[in-house]
Amino acid sequence: MISQHGERLDGMSARHLQELPEAEAMRLLAGVPFGRIVFTRHALPAVRPVNHLVVDGQIIIRSNPGTILSTHVAPSETVVAFEADELDGHERLGWSVIVTGVARLVTDPRETARLKAMLLPWVAGDMDQVIRIQPEIVTGFMLVPAAAVPGATSG
Repeated sequence: MISQHGERLDGMSARHLQELPEAEAMRLLAGVPFGRIVFTRHALPAVRPVNHLVVDGQIIIRSNPGTILSTHVAPSETVVAFEADELDGHERLGWSVIVTGVARLVTDPRETARLKAMLLPWVAGDMDQVIRIQPEIVTGFMLVPAAAVPGATSG
């Protein structure tokens, strides 16, 4: 809650949502080990947590054969979103990056082997398929103290 004088009543200082340049957003995304892929399943949004890498500006994930990602999403070159963040709930600081792009199976055997060697799965199973997401839209935001942003006001 905010007092009549614009001060927060919970003792926390106000935060400001600052948009990130695309290069910074991709750098942050590359610095965390997992995110969430968002796709459509039966005309409804579905989300799966996955570990990932950013290689040559593209997001790389692995999948088990027979999963919805490897049988329906990537083979049909579906538009997906990929989101990752690093947020501190106590301090109310952090960042979030959302990438929208097309998911495709990597079909070249040498490229598949190279990427599989770089990205070790966190879950059990074959994880023999590699999926590449080509970013088309990159949106990133950082939650920072309002005092750190010139001209920002609390509220």
